[in-house]
Amino acid sequence: MYDLTIVIAAAAAALVVGLLLGLMFGRRSSPAGQKHREVERKLDQVLQDKKVYEDEVVEHFSETAQLLNDLTKSYRNVHNHLAKGAGELCQGKGPVALVNSARDPAEIPQNLTDVQQPLDYAPKTSPDEKGMLNEEFGLDRSKTAENADEVEAPPRV
Repeated sequence: MYDLTIVIAAAAAALVVGLLLGLMFGRRSSPAGQKHREVERKLDQVLQDKKVYEDEVVEHFSETAQLLNDLTKSYRNVHNHLAKGAGELCQGKGPVALVNSARDPAEIPQNLTDVQQPLDYAPKTSPDEKGMLNEEFGLDRSKTAENADEVEAPPRV
């Protein structure tokens, strides 16, 4: 009925399939396989907890930023109220309010437009004056010579 090679090939294929299925079920039910699945489950849980924590941190700092903005606005309102009251009560001699009426907030105030680089040396007041990098800068040689004579004189006994 069936040829011997077909029966042997079918038996070999069934043996290979049986071995693969046995290997898969054996690994799943073995202690090492169970431990591997447990580690994967814990890793997934830790990743979910981390994501929840990150979301809470972002929410916290967003709320903190909003509260600081509200605090700044409240401080500005209090300052303007005090400045307005001082201006009215001090007959116009009080401080200026922070209210920027009809000014562009991106505009740079006039007192900040003329900025000069800071000097890292003392500027000379005259061309004949010795500069700060001169080794004699700030030394008065006449006083130094008088002090040297006093120190070199032997003490009287």
